[in-house]
Amino acid sequence: MTSEDPDNPGHPGNSENADASDTYEDALVDGLVRSAFQVMGVLTRIGAEHDLSLTQLRVLGILRDRRPRMTELAGYLGLDKSTMSGLIDRAERRGLLARGKNPQDRRGIDVFITPEGFELTQRLNEEIRRTLAPVTGRLDPEQRRRLVEMLEPVLTPPLALTQRGAAHT
Repeated sequence: MTSEDPDNPGHPGNSENADASDTYEDALVDGLVRSAFQVMGVLTRIGAEHDLSLTQLRVLGILRDRRPRMTELAGYLGLDKSTMSGLIDRAERRGLLARGKNPQDRRGIDVFITPEGFELTQRLNEEIRRTLAPVTGRLDPEQRRRLVEMLEPVLTPPLALTQRGAAHT
């Protein structure tokens, strides 16, 4: 246990330093949450305009550049198998997604985007970019570059469901 050092205000044991650390952590979490709410609001509105839920929009975004197995996709989205199956069924009926056997494991089923789904995803991406332009436009090019670099370790890999409780221990 660290004791306080009244002659050194920066000493880790001093409550002022701990309070400052908590304040920065609170501000960081608050900023991440507020930005997530802002972006989710945009995504929800744009998705609704195309008869897509936020989860369906996420699926299209994930599948635009990869072909995961159903179980991998369900894990990434934090959904159980039956919910994932229903979600993919609805997207298949609209011609946006398809399923196929995994080339390396014939028992595995992959999910992939169709040409129609890919075209919709490109249009949605452009619409999202235009809608967020007033926010991203507040940053100069160097600030944008730095923000991308700072967000990368926070977002990769995505926070798994099993890691959520670990943050509280």
